[in-house]
Amino acid sequence: MTTLGAEVGDVPGPAAEVRPGSARAWWLAARPRTLSAAFVPVAVGTAVAHVHGGVAWGPAVAALVGAFLLQIGANFANDVFDHEKGADTEERLGPVRAAAAGLLTPRALKWGMVVTFGLALGVGAYLMAVAGPVVLAIGVASILSAIAYTGGPFPLGYHGLGDVFVMVFFGFVAVCGTAYVQLGVVPAAAWVAALPVGALATAILVVNNVRDRHTDVGAGKRTLAVRFGRRGGELEYVALLVVAYGAPLALAWMLRSPWVLLPTLSLPMAVARLRDLRRFEGAPLNGTLAGTAKLLLIHGLLLTIGIALGTGGA
Repeated sequence: MTTLGAEVGDVPGPAAEVRPGSARAWWLAARPRTLSAAFVPVAVGTAVAHVHGGVAWGPAVAALVGAFLLQIGANFANDVFDHEKGADTEERLGPVRAAAAGLLTPRALKWGMVVTFGLALGVGAYLMAVAGPVVLAIGVASILSAIAYTGGPFPLGYHGLGDVFVMVFFGFVAVCGTAYVQLGVVPAAAWVAALPVGALATAILVVNNVRDRHTDVGAGKRTLAVRFGRRGGELEYVALLVVAYGAPLALAWMLRSPWVLLPTLSLPMAVARLRDLRRFEGAPLNGTLAGTAKLLLIHGLLLTIGIALGTGGA
């Protein structure tokens, strides 16, 4: 019964037996299938950089590596802190978690978190040399927020703030930050391009929270789905889809290019996922969760291509 920060892109993981402490256990804890949520904003931000002066490949690759490290470190943090708070029980409907399943000790996961975030700060030091100290400040804020999502005295995910966290960090911070390290400025197009990325990342969280709303009550989690119920989650999902498919319209006008409307090709997939969210309950929503993560990836790739081709207004 986990939610986010780290939970963006949380899709069903392997349930087969894994040897405790093994490389496979660490692979499971890293949740590799969540990395699309780290990849998409970097790809979109790099496309924005392309149309506003050109891609700087060194910072672009560093931003991607840093995003992957932050995502993995956040996954480790989420795994261990949810376990310590008793959120991952036998009633859990989602994928297996390493600490709860006894595959990795909490101490090991905390060390893994420290090492991974340390590597992320190393990447941030390079980006700071390229783009200035603001980049390091963003990196530190991202790490502290990832830990505070399920850890600390006021875990964000337990107080209904996870949706805001995802929109801010997986949308605005990631997309605009990627553009900034390559251009030295944040173009207006980056802010608009961040909207659909953040919206669909948040939509993944919504499915997660709708699925887990009953068991979250027992864990003391007051997610929006707990506060406002299934109907509230469905309405939030609809609103996020409206943002995801409305923002490219504004972006197409800004860049004066119809190519930016390519994400509309994924609209039938979005409608299907909404239908699934309304139909299913409990564990069957794992498929909807995976489908929404796939929607983020496909929509993000189409948006990246569309922006890269939309040089008219740059």
